Amino acid sequence: METSSGPAGQSGPAGQSGPAGRSGPAGGSGPAERHGPADPPAALAERLFRDAAGALELYTVYLGERLGLYRALNEGGPATSSELADRTGTAERYIREWLEHHAASGLLEVDAPASDPLARRYRLPSAHAAVLADPDDVRYEAYKGVDIVRAGRLLPELVEAFRRGDAPPPLPWAPEGRADDNRAVFLNLLGRRWLPAVLDVDRRLRAEPPARVADLACGAGWSSIAMARAYSLVTVDGFDLDPDVIAAAHHNAAQAGVANRVTFTVADAASPGVSGRYELVTIFEGLHDMSRPVDALRAARRMLRDSGSVVIADELVEDEFKAPASDLERYHYGWSVVWCLPGVMGDPLTAATGAVMRPAKLRSYAEEAGFRTTEVLPIETASWRFYRLTP
Repeated sequence: METSSGPAGQSGPAGQSGPAGRSGPAGGSGPAERHGPADPPAALAERLFRDAAGALELYTVYLGERLGLYRALNEGGPATSSELADRTGTAERYIREWLEHHAASGLLEVDAPASDPLARRYRLPSAHAAVLADPDDVRYEAYKGVDIVRAGRLLPELVEAFRRGDAPPPLPWAPEGRADDNRAVFLNLLGRRWLPAVLDVDRRLRAEPPARVADLACGAGWSSIAMARAYSLVTVDGFDLDPDVIAAAHHNAAQAGVANRVTFTVADAASPGVSGRYELVTIFEGLHDMSRPVDALRAARRMLRDSGSVVIADELVEDEFKAPASDLERYHYGWSVVWCLPGVMGDPLTAATGAVMRPAKLRSYAEEAGFRTTEVLPIETASWRFYRLTP
């Protein structure tokens, strides 16, 4: 996960603001315009101002993704506000404001900005299409608007959870829907680049007799589907606690044409009820989200055949705590505070790992679960680190 932020802008002429004064900072100008750059409070105020602009921009990305505005521009070409509203079944006045915001932010291009507002034509730059309009591209990021809006829904309950020390109640997936964050990278990279980099695992998955794979915390099934598509002999069993996501996984496997070799079960990763059955067990970006990761790893070890191993991908975090930290570390910590840690705090026996699970912590979990070796795999990704555990 990565953040984006747009340029700070002015809400209107000096001394004017929108309803309840929420259009922008007082006076309509950013903090840097009122203070010198050497003023530390002003620098922090400027940072928060830009963060607010970025958050608001992600809200507009959410609207573009949910309403199909990016896809309509990408597939139908440049449009006026009226034309885009007609294509998407939306109201012109809303669309006009969205288009103007996106052009002002540099996300869209506009012909003749000085022309009449209803005559302006907007286009999605070809360089932006992969990020905003093509969910099959590994560079697709428009789902981040969905993620941010969904996380925001939780915040009032999270305030009380901080006071009580437990978990906020789970959210229904409506109305945002489910953002398939890792769909494209799994389908394009997992079986084509990442697993082939683990040579002995790759050889076994291609060999006879057909290997069996258990995919723990499989979510909507895209990792399971990707492995089945890349390795034509294997069978994959996906496990997840969420019945809704397992239902989505069944649908996705059928659509991908691999339902004959991929099954999904609603089950706790710590007790799937199988042993000695699998050549490979995988946990992709899920171990830190488990309240009892040691129990899950013990179960994974029991599931393995004698020559099997566990492959884990989790967040690419620093080996040690640093402050201040990199943007990626800040990003992982942000998600840990508002989402990952709260998700496990309802279990009185929780390990309370959080998203920032450092390699030493994972090794300690693996050792406690009975694994002899924990190897960091030479797989390069933007935000994950891969491990292999062997009994």
